[in-house]
Amino acid sequence: MKSSGVLFERATTKLGWHPFPAPMAILSAPHNGRMACQNCGFCQGYGCEFGAKSSTLAAMIPLAEQTGRCEVRANSYVRKVELNASGRATGVVYFDADGREQVQRARAVVLSCNGAETARLLLMSKSNSFPQGLANSSGLVGKHLMFNAGSIVPAIYEHPLNEYKGAQVTRIALDWYDTDPKRGFYGGGGLDARADITLPIFFALNGAPPGRRNWGAEHKRFLEHGFTRQMTVMGHTTSLPVEANSVSLDPDLKDERGLPALRFTYRDHEDDLKMARFLLECSKEVHAAAGAREIFPIPVEVQTMAVHLLGTCRMGNDPKTSVVDRFHRAHDVQNLFICDGSSLVTSGRGQPTMTIMALAFRAGEKLADFAKRGEL
Repeated sequence: MKSSGVLFERATTKLGWHPFPAPMAILSAPHNGRMACQNCGFCQGYGCEFGAKSSTLAAMIPLAEQTGRCEVRANSYVRKVELNASGRATGVVYFDADGREQVQRARAVVLSCNGAETARLLLMSKSNSFPQGLANSSGLVGKHLMFNAGSIVPAIYEHPLNEYKGAQVTRIALDWYDTDPKRGFYGGGGLDARADITLPIFFALNGAPPGRRNWGAEHKRFLEHGFTRQMTVMGHTTSLPVEANSVSLDPDLKDERGLPALRFTYRDHEDDLKMARFLLECSKEVHAAAGAREIFPIPVEVQTMAVHLLGTCRMGNDPKTSVVDRFHRAHDVQNLFICDGSSLVTSGRGQPTMTIMALAFRAGEKLADFAKRGEL
């Protein structure tokens, strides 16, 4: 448990809430040929040179390569999924690392490009059979984009916390997970404590409280004192599946390969914003109970960026109202599977990564079953 975890646990317990150890899937001891965490502090936004972080990159791809039946073609870029006359996927067209166009044939195609690029690839793979985009007979590919709403409340403490070291989050509380009619709006979520800014340069550029200079001698003194004493309480909450929130193909802007660029259309539901502001107030209470010297909440506004891209190829039983079935198989194409955050029909109220990974294991098992039965 880190300094932030100790302070968070003491404060939330004092306030009558119920903190518990955060599920991180980071190794505390060597396992399966991977090293234990060395507390370097670069978990968020970076790979793991020790293999302790149980990401797909560290935990799964090396095992797949060791079987001799998996080849990773780095720096390749798929632009289209191809179909035959009977409506089955036959493979993908892609640019290789040298920019040359190649074709890879396949018995089955699995898309795992996240909630943005998966939808974009399907929309770019339109044909006479699918004029609105591949697997898009429902018209819902790219619709119901969800980000996860949230709040950010940094604070400065009296003593050094050294939050730039170690795993990101060690304690979490979900006392607000369920919708409470007394709040007057839908939604729920939780809080955790962390160093939201783990590099001094980022703290120097973004860490100054409102109204304080972010340059000059005064800022240097703040950086020297504040960087090791910072802690942020983060709120994570619902993002409702609004159909108008979407990923689409930009009609004008192209990427470096001449393909249509992504276009996002997004606005948080008002209930999501209200829930985020509610958690912001709870975060301020945590800091106050933990003894923070300075608290400077960041106002909750409509999101213009996100890392959780969910919901654009939603799962369901009815082909008219969903894109994939419960086994991640596209309703419209029997040997096309979509397995990432795009299949989620709700954002949940916390981090979605482990849910996505669990569904991926399940989809892999089903895919193997279909292959054994000759359905691919």
